[in-house]
Amino acid sequence: MLVRLRLFLLLVISFLVYTSVLAQDPNPAPEVTSLKTQLSGDTAALGCQACEALKKDYYKDNRYNEFFDFLNTYKNDDRNLNVCLDYYKALTRFDQLKYLEEKQSWDEYFAQGNTYRDQITESAKNAVTGSACGEAIQLKGLLLLWQFHHNQQDAFSETSLEELSKALKDCGSAVKDTQTIRQIADQLTADGEKINAKVAYKIYVDKIVTPESKDADLKNTARSFYQDGNLSLAENIYDIYIARITQSLDKENLVKELLEIASSFAYKAGGVNDLLYAEKVFQAAEQLGVKDAFNQELIYLRGFNLEKAKEYRAAGVFYSQLAQQFPKFSRNQEVIYKLGLINMYVTGDAAAAKSNFDQLISSDILSSYFISAFYQEGLLLQWQGDNLKAKETYSLLLNKAGDKFPETVNLAKLRLKEIDESKPLDYNLKTSLDLCFGKQDNGSLGISKVELSSSDYILSKGKKVTLSSDSYLPQSGCLQVELQYLWSGNTGSAQPTANEGSFQASYTDSGTKEVNLVVVSPTGIIGRSFDILDVN
Repeated sequence: MLVRLRLFLLLVISFLVYTSVLAQDPNPAPEVTSLKTQLSGDTAALGCQACEALKKDYYKDNRYNEFFDFLNTYKNDDRNLNVCLDYYKALTRFDQLKYLEEKQSWDEYFAQGNTYRDQITESAKNAVTGSACGEAIQLKGLLLLWQFHHNQQDAFSETSLEELSKALKDCGSAVKDTQTIRQIADQLTADGEKINAKVAYKIYVDKIVTPESKDADLKNTARSFYQDGNLSLAENIYDIYIARITQSLDKENLVKELLEIASSFAYKAGGVNDLLYAEKVFQAAEQLGVKDAFNQELIYLRGFNLEKAKEYRAAGVFYSQLAQQFPKFSRNQEVIYKLGLINMYVTGDAAAAKSNFDQLISSDILSSYFISAFYQEGLLLQWQGDNLKAKETYSLLLNKAGDKFPETVNLAKLRLKEIDESKPLDYNLKTSLDLCFGKQDNGSLGISKVELSSSDYILSKGKKVTLSSDSYLPQSGCLQVELQYLWSGNTGSAQPTANEGSFQASYTDSGTKEVNLVVVSPTGIIGRSFDILDVN
């Protein structure tokens, strides 16, 4: 008897949906017409399919109000159908507000906006509370609530994200609809919530990857997601692939596979990168202990990748290994120069930095690194107070450079002018070097408190690049803290002022460029940062 009653209710609901649509549109879309036959499956599937088909039909003409009213007319005792109706009511108002904003229909937006917002939260909450853990509609409702509060930037944004995150962890694996999980992951990624997106992608991958999936298919699928720029999905599937081949391949072939994967994620200009994932896979390959698995190109790539990830000390380890084991490596001058920069501006080891720059100077091979080594050594001597040797070093730079390397030449001329006119070293430079070498208390002034980033790290000559900073300040109530930005180093065509937290520049010389930043608040120095750019 109960089965017959359920079937009767399904027929009635479908008939009402079908006849109502036909009454409003004499030439309904094929998907709407097909509702007449959508009687298979349970009520939830039927109700949500019907709503989705109707949504497409109403949205074509932006008939949001009509669709909402249509959905609002159905009241019955079927929980599964009601949660679908509630979700689509919330979604309709959410999309309607976006449409009104895009079209700048401000009369309706301001007259009805608060009503629509209330209807979004009420209907979405009803959909969430009316559905159970493991039902796709519950996660959809939670995602919609988070999107709404996130877009509003209101007080419920954080709470709604926490609720969505908890539901994903607790119930996501029980959801049968894999596309819902994928859509949630994609939306979280688009909104910058990478950690929660990664959880959703992991659930999605666990659903689509089966014990029957072949290793080659896994690798191809992971590569496909990588090429599409979806790194979270690619990494999740690569992790499964790596776990599989770890059990099946010999060490030599396993290392080859790992190095291929790591290299694809390592830093490259204009490419798709995940520097820390690349290093994770590099480490897995290294731990297998296959002799000579890392040739000079791979050692360089690993160091370069860590450098661009701002893991400078770790990068220095591989640059040092490269310089010692492969002294004839084609990029040897670059490697030694970067070691000098890391020793000077990161570890604060003046003796080691001088040794690196001396090695380049003694090579007497004219290049941007050779000329820049003279400048860095002269700067170090000037900061140490040995102006006589500093002047001699800068003068040698000018003599060796001739009419080449104008950017470095101009920097050397500025330093020479300071010495000749008995002026102190540029304040910004001195402050940065004082902090690097511990002349000011920098125990609590780590680089982590000030983040310096570039819009690109491998540039062509003349290409514009934007450098910008973020400072992590303690809470200061409602007062806006005024900061000063002490830029120094090689800022190319730009001369940023203390009021600029970012600037745009270009470079005329090839080679490696160092940029330093010290951030100062009214109460003192907040911290410092350092960045390395490469100009081809």
